[in-house]
Amino acid sequence: MSKNSQLARLGLFDARVPRYTSYPTAPHFSSTVGATDFASWVRAIPESSAISLYLHVPFCRRLCWFCACRTQGSSSDDPVVAYVATLKAELALLRAILPAGVTLSRLHWGGGTPTMIPAQLIGDLAKAIFAVVPLGPNSEFSVEIDPNEVDDARLDALTASGMNRASIGVQDFDPEIQKTIGREQGYELTRDIAERIRARGVRSLNADILYGLPHQTAPRIADSVQKLLTLAPDRVALYGYAHVPWMSRRQQMIPSDALPTPEERLSLYEVARDLFQWDGYDEIGIDHFARPSDGMAKAAKAGTLRRNFQGYTEDTSPVLIGLGASSISRFPQGYAQNASGTADYTRAIRAGGFATHRGHRYAGEDKLRARIIEALMCDFSVSSAELAKDFAATPDQIVGLFEAAAVQFGDMVSVTSEGFCIPDHAKPLTRMIARAFDSYDHSHAQHSGAV
Repeated sequence: MSKNSQLARLGLFDARVPRYTSYPTAPHFSSTVGATDFASWVRAIPESSAISLYLHVPFCRRLCWFCACRTQGSSSDDPVVAYVATLKAELALLRAILPAGVTLSRLHWGGGTPTMIPAQLIGDLAKAIFAVVPLGPNSEFSVEIDPNEVDDARLDALTASGMNRASIGVQDFDPEIQKTIGREQGYELTRDIAERIRARGVRSLNADILYGLPHQTAPRIADSVQKLLTLAPDRVALYGYAHVPWMSRRQQMIPSDALPTPEERLSLYEVARDLFQWDGYDEIGIDHFARPSDGMAKAAKAGTLRRNFQGYTEDTSPVLIGLGASSISRFPQGYAQNASGTADYTRAIRAGGFATHRGHRYAGEDKLRARIIEALMCDFSVSSAELAKDFAATPDQIVGLFEAAAVQFGDMVSVTSEGFCIPDHAKPLTRMIARAFDSYDHSHAQHSGAV
């Protein structure tokens, strides 16, 4: 039986499963967690510990049709300026309850388009953040940069504020594909922005590229990857395009009949993967690549790779605080998400309270199952000894979870006295195998395809 036949037999090309950037996944958050819980969990952060912070900017100058993120278009800077003022008010609320001595291990500005923030406000916002929680030793400050929406003044402001990692969205360099997904961005422009970022001393550069786009073929994705490699990014996220027009109405602009089949999507991924590996990149998890010298590659080798809402990370902080509309915070106690709509978020903050409107409080086997899923997504294996030590799981409990997955996937998984493992030939099934450890009902959730 061929590899694709085996994968098809197990349902890979038909399945829709979570991406598992959290467990439980966001569709299972509820209104039982609110602003009081968020504040309580912040107060419980140990003094002088290191945390991560994510700041969400939900504005774009233009809305790309392929994107399913929570964003809104704005041709004016006025809404962005007002939003920055609200972020600073949220920071003031955080400052009032954050324990003493807390520092940042990671700071990430995402969106939307963070580089829509006017240059003069970038420094003000960074100072407001660092007044509440300063950067710690060996910290990382990363920003998502849209080459179509950045200039020298904003790059100068970001680097002066401490940005030391930049992330550039590429998606694909083919002009027809770019036009079809509403994201026209020339190779020369992208190369120029990468050079201008590095000229300012930024030590690390990330890039995002997509497979599974309309009109994408093996030669086209090979050409885009080879162009991307000339930029020498330190790490690359090779995400599968998630076509979910029922969730993101703008995706209705993309012709479904131009999309590759699931089998073709897998082939596109493999073409791109092979090119990255031939150029010396390490394969990280299910969809990332990094140069061996990059911190993510080192974390993967050391077994300390982690997964959060931005994908893979080497940051091991147990606390991630999300600022801005729709941002999700992660604590040892659970998850807390801000109001998704900008107006609702702004209203809550201006009323003098936090904007938490839903979340999840860990219960039962949540933490145990979350760690199993994260380990499989990061390392394709999980240690029985680790689960017994860190979660006080009994041997029968661990074996029961492993055996249930083994019944479903047979020789696509391996269960030994050491633990549970996904062999190389079964890695395309990783998200499906992870779902076998998910105790929540996904029958009504509308996730993206498994490949």
